[in-house]
Amino acid sequence: MTTDADTPAQAGPREWLGLAVLALPTLLLSIDVSVLHLAVPHISAALDPSASQMLWIIDIYGFLIAGFLVTMGTLGDRIGRRKLLLIGAAAFGVASLAAVFANDPVTLIAARAAMGLAGATLMPSTLALIMNMFHDARQRGVAIAVWVTMFSVGIALGPVVGGAMLEYFWWGSVFLLGVPIMALLLVAGPLLLPEYRDEQAGGLDLTSAALSLAAILPVIYGLKEIANDGFGAIPVAAVVVGLVVGVLFIRRQRSLESPLMDLALFRTPTFRTALVTLLLSMLVAGGTYLMVTQYLQLVGGLTPMKAGLWLLPAAFALIVTAVVSPMAASRFRPAYVVAVGLAVSAVGHLTLFLADSSSGIAQVVVGFAFVYAGGGPLIALGTDIVVGSAPPERAGGAAALSETSTELGMALGVALLGSLSAAVYHAGVKVPQGAPEYAGDTLAGAVDAARGLSAEAASGLLASARDAFTDGLNIIGGIGAVVAVASAVLVALVVKLPPTGAGEGAGDSEGAADGAAPVGVEG
Repeated sequence: MTTDADTPAQAGPREWLGLAVLALPTLLLSIDVSVLHLAVPHISAALDPSASQMLWIIDIYGFLIAGFLVTMGTLGDRIGRRKLLLIGAAAFGVASLAAVFANDPVTLIAARAAMGLAGATLMPSTLALIMNMFHDARQRGVAIAVWVTMFSVGIALGPVVGGAMLEYFWWGSVFLLGVPIMALLLVAGPLLLPEYRDEQAGGLDLTSAALSLAAILPVIYGLKEIANDGFGAIPVAAVVVGLVVGVLFIRRQRSLESPLMDLALFRTPTFRTALVTLLLSMLVAGGTYLMVTQYLQLVGGLTPMKAGLWLLPAAFALIVTAVVSPMAASRFRPAYVVAVGLAVSAVGHLTLFLADSSSGIAQVVVGFAFVYAGGGPLIALGTDIVVGSAPPERAGGAAALSETSTELGMALGVALLGSLSAAVYHAGVKVPQGAPEYAGDTLAGAVDAARGLSAEAASGLLASARDAFTDGLNIIGGIGAVVAVASAVLVALVVKLPPTGAGEGAGDSEGAADGAAPVGVEG
């Protein structure tokens, strides 16, 4: 990198090649999410999981990522972000192979849990390395836009590649995608990525790590069970226990010289607002994606590959808006760019709110495309705002908090909105006499049960099941519209950053130490 006395260091060829390497785990994790949602009907048919087990197969991955992100982000600051990235890549590859050959729901849930634990090392490491490699605000904006674009490309490729694999191979083949990508990262990473660590950081406080996990997981579990079965003693107690442990975690951080979570970052209103907005937006996006992928296959009658192709417009819209947003933010306040995007998402959610089982897949595809198009600015600019507001030596912790909001939001969206839609389905579906009980649990179960019924009974069951499922999609669309509008107003009122072309970049405001030299740099 080159530098002078007045400007931040400029990234050179090695940094841009390193960015290409960092895009690999990002690409993989986004492919993994979209592939799994398409595989839900196939997993249901092959492993016969209960409705609760199916939700755990989907969301245990995101839960453990969210639970360990703070710990792994801080661990990377201490032992080296490249080292942690490569350890996580190897573990993710092994866990993916375990998922490939799972032969029952419990084994698949365990493999997905291991993938989540390994995945928690990947995302904060990639973001933290980007922040350390690109100190110039404009170059950093471009680098994060590329990072977001690869996430979007993964979303686009996942349905198509995964759909093709599901068309010709068994469901477990979708997890094989992680093996070659992780192998390539293990080979190229040591050659192209520099190592960064905070030499001033103290040791990792294992008590804080345990408290962070014990705070997040019970709350998620309790909320999931409340959404699925209503208020009960055990889920309410789990939420209370998680909140109490969370208070203990925060008190411990304030007493430590080298805390696991830097609470000083939360003093910045922009930082807090960006985190909350990412959390809420990802929550509705996770639930919406789960519902739309199943709608296309089980209501629209599409094969997995065709469903993946119908999802391409939404993925393409996300790519375009994520790439264009940094350019727009150089002329207009980033808050306004994000707010306009959220307004576009609200239009998409309203479109889904008005859909019905007979309106056809076009309306759902168009609504979903608007939802994703509006999310691009938030993902691109929100991530830069959060991570760029931290000093370079604390980039790992800030990246972990950003990814915690994103992953926790996605996991909560699947758990809470997925459970809500399941409850709506269960209440609305009319199961004919003689049909299996599982037809009333999920739409996939109704489709399977209909094969053993008379033509008249099957037709009635499927019509009722599709209407009930679409009712759930409508409710989630309404919730998403309210969240998008409220978030747009919040961002516009609170985030006061100037256009990035007007001087210092988004990450340079409100006390960020963006120009500070990185601590502990190794080639």
